[in-house]
Formats: sequence, structure tokens, C-alpha cells
Amino acid sequence: MTGSESAPRTVDTSRPHPARVYDWWLGGKDNYPVDEELARRILAADGTAVRGARANRRFMHRAVRTAAEAGVRQFLDIGTGIPTEPNLHQVAQAAAAESRVVYADNDPIVLRHAEALLHGTAEGSTQYVHADVRDPGGILKRAAETLDFEQPVALSLVALTHYLNDAADTDGGDDVYGLVARYVARLAPGSFLILSQVTQDLSPDGVARAAELFRRGGTPFHPRTLPEFRRFFDGLELLGPGVIPVHGWRPEPEDVAAQAEGVVPVYAGVARKP
Repeated sequence: MTGSESAPRTVDTSRPHPARVYDWWLGGKDNYPVDEELARRILAADGTAVRGARANRRFMHRAVRTAAEAGVRQFLDIGTGIPTEPNLHQVAQAAAAESRVVYADNDPIVLRHAEALLHGTAEGSTQYVHADVRDPGGILKRAAETLDFEQPVALSLVALTHYLNDAADTDGGDDVYGLVARYVARLAPGSFLILSQVTQDLSPDGVARAAELFRRGGTPFHPRTLPEFRRFFDGLELLGPGVIPVHGWRPEPEDVAAQAEGVVPVYAGVARKP
């Protein structure tokens, strides 16, 4: 594993972090009271939160296997979150042991766990970059120490874009569409983009309450409609079944069974760069 020598090791426990809130929903123990408090409040306001987190993880597994079965042997996962087995590198390297995986996240807890736990196969490589998604130049430069961007790469941005706004970066915004486009532009033809995003379309009241709680906790939150989510894939070739609620993207028996639990207000899609 590698991490930035200057990466911060001090964890801010005064405010919740999305990765740690997500960890609590998944039943993890790498979170703090401030994260648990927000996670419980959001779950009370929006009962879809836990099943949404679980559905996202299963989607990531299916999407990574799809990319690996298509011959992709390089993966860049930004906003990886706290390691939860099986993680992306385990899925990719189970399909092809020589797969190379780079994770990137900005939470010091993720850094600590990455250095301790994210070990891949001897044939492949598993590395970690401590950086923010808003720094594509920095992430891509350091990822290039492991990945060959002249060859296809699967870029995973699962459950990340709803934390970024679409205001222009010249105005202090995140310019989320421009940001994703900058990453995609660096990818070789044959690369994949794997995305999921919370939407207000399928549970407007619950998602609105959850979004407000996130914002009060200091985390921006931006649900998007179906047309807004589709926009991330402009210029790319969507794989079937296209953009669809996360449970329905190439579901396996566990996903079909989970649909009976109720709606999950998350869209998902995978596209190939022509």
C-alpha cells in the first residue's frame, strides 16, 4: 500500500463524515458517535437509507465483475469509503488475479484502514491515494504510478456525486459534471464509468428530509433527477439495461429478493468509453 506522506492522520470527530455514516449503515464499527447520531437521524427520516447503502455495495460488485468480464484489468475507485468486505479489489482480483486497483478517499480513517487492510493478490496491485475527488490532477498523477492510462480503466464513483454540486468551480462550486468529464477524458477507449447517485424521483419526501439532515450536519447533499443523472454519461455508450434504479441493474437473486423490502431511491449505470 501507498499513502501520501503528508496525508493528515488526525480524525475530525467534531462533525460527521459521509464515509463513516455509510459505514454505520452497513453495520461497520469504524465510526464515531457524531456519525452514528446523524446516521440514526437520517434513517428515522428516510427508512430507505440502510437498504440503499447495501444495494449500492451489491451494485458495485456486479458492475466491477461486468468490467472484469469485459477484459478490464485496471480499476480506479474514488470515494472508496471505509473497507467493507468484499471490497472492489477483492471482486476484481477474484475475477482476474492480475487486476490493478487504486483507491482514493479523503477521510483519514480510510487512510488508516487502507494501509492495514487493503492487500491484494501477488499477481495484481492494490494501492491507495489520500486525496479529494476535487483534485483530479493529483489523483490521476498518483494513480498513474500504478495504472496505465493508455489501457482501459474502470472508474468507479459509487454513491459519490450526490455530495458534489454542479455550480461552476469559478464560483467556488464543485462543477460535478465538468469534474466527471475531466476524469473520463483521461481514460482510454474501452474504459468504463461506474456511477450511482441518490435521486428524489423515487422517494421525494424521505430524500428531502435526509438531504436537509446531511446539510445541517455540514455535508452538502444533492439528489438528482433521472435526466440530471443521465447527463454524467454524455458521450459514452451505456451498457444494458441503461440507467435504472440500483436494484434493477443486472440483478442477482439477492437483489431480486431485496426489492421486496421497498424502494431504493438510487439510480445506477455503467457506460463504456467508445
